[in-house]
Amino acid sequence: MDYVLGFFLVNDVSERNFQKNKGLTWDKGKGFDTFGPIGPYIITKDELPDYQNLNMFLDVDGKRMQTGNTKQMIFDIKTLVSYMSSCMSLHPGDICCTGTPPGVGENMKPPHFLKGGEYVTLGIDKLGEQKHTVIPYKD
Repeated sequence: MDYVLGFFLVNDVSERNFQKNKGLTWDKGKGFDTFGPIGPYIITKDELPDYQNLNMFLDVDGKRMQTGNTKQMIFDIKTLVSYMSSCMSLHPGDICCTGTPPGVGENMKPPHFLKGGEYVTLGIDKLGEQKHTVIPYKD
């Protein structure tokens, strides 16, 4: 953690049709323009000593779809950074995304996918909020 600058919010957007039905690997479903917005700001680790106990949420059209706390993560931040640095080079400015809270639409019964036009709000305690309107994808 001596090499971690701080923490910020990331909207880990996934385009599931491309991810699962367009062949090869899943990573292409996360790399479209406008995917993965970060911010609104970064909090240095000395300003956020309780980074492993932050509430997080995601709402779609005002309905709570995801909620959780960073203390519920499968792997804590220290473990993730240690693991990543053991199998890849990390350099100043690299971003390490740690996952998403419970409630991913794909795992709902029935599954729930964004179609376009929805208004998404997400946030994490002390890291701010993001607000986005979903733009439909045209194949």
